[in-house]
Amino acid sequence: MTRLLEGTIFDRPPHCERCELPEEQCQCPEETPLSVEFKTPQKQTARLAVEKRKRGKFVTVVRGLQDTDTDLPGLLKQLRNQCGAGGTIQQGVIEIQGKQIDRIRSALQNIGYRVKG
Repeated sequence: MTRLLEGTIFDRPPHCERCELPEEQCQCPEETPLSVEFKTPQKQTARLAVEKRKRGKFVTVVRGLQDTDTDLPGLLKQLRNQCGAGGTIQQGVIEIQGKQIDRIRSALQNIGYRVKG
């Protein structure tokens, strides 16, 4: 009786991607993930504004934060949870649904950001 995957690449035991030895015999050093350094919130100023969009919808916008120096996805998640609203990141700008400027201002100040607007 033959096996279903006999003779294919899935038939062999797992191998190391770098040295091609079986994982049990591999001597490659463990890869350490690169740690990303972000600027501290005290060194950045967030600029807040409320914009009106199509069909009369309002969006609170957070600008002025460098997307390379800030964990924007993590900050977006905190702000969405704080406001109880949806949001997104568009071209380095955080957008939260609704008029949430007071909640976002207090949340950013609690984190340590300087806030204008």
